[in-house]
Amino acid sequence: MFTGLIERTGRVVSISKVSGSVSVIAIESPEIAADIIPGESIAVSGACLTTVDASGGVFRAQMMEETLKATRLGSVKPGERLNLERSLKLGDRLDGHLVLGHVDEVGEVIRLESNGDARKMWVSASDKIYWGIAPKGSVTVDGVSLTVIDCESGGFSIGLIPTTLRETTLGCLSRGNSVNIEIDVIARYVAKLCDREQKSGVTWEKLARYGW
Repeated sequence: MFTGLIERTGRVVSISKVSGSVSVIAIESPEIAADIIPGESIAVSGACLTTVDASGGVFRAQMMEETLKATRLGSVKPGERLNLERSLKLGDRLDGHLVLGHVDEVGEVIRLESNGDARKMWVSASDKIYWGIAPKGSVTVDGVSLTVIDCESGGFSIGLIPTTLRETTLGCLSRGNSVNIEIDVIARYVAKLCDREQKSGVTWEKLARYGW
């Protein structure tokens, strides 16, 4: 479990396949590598990975074939910078929102609008996940917890404050770049309940009536 608050960014050193279905990504980040315990979870640009080892300021994490297919980690290159967040500890402040590190879709930056030191970014979203994105709701983009501003058919917008632009990789994005998207976990389970409305009696209308 994560919060979507990025601790550091790291530089990709290498990606190598170690078996038919498992690859290992090596990331340079001295501050993160110094505290890594093999076997712990870490969110790498929003994808939850399991660490293998760390030495010399570089840590390594394993990736299944599904991770490479379902996230943008399958297309990253050596030298690229990625957002990093270690798992949440019980008792920590939950300053972002609950993030699983399970990427729902790879979207694309479709528009950028500057507003002084801040920036508004539009990201594509297919019908597969669009239902789970709502104005003023939470969404995770490349591991960063953000608040949705607008929702339109085919995409949504988010606001990027100067700190986010400076401390994460989102400040380096351009139109056409790919990003990992994770919808809010609460929306995920509410939708599951509604899919079973004939058995549970839960409907979108009933949820709206009770303030959802």
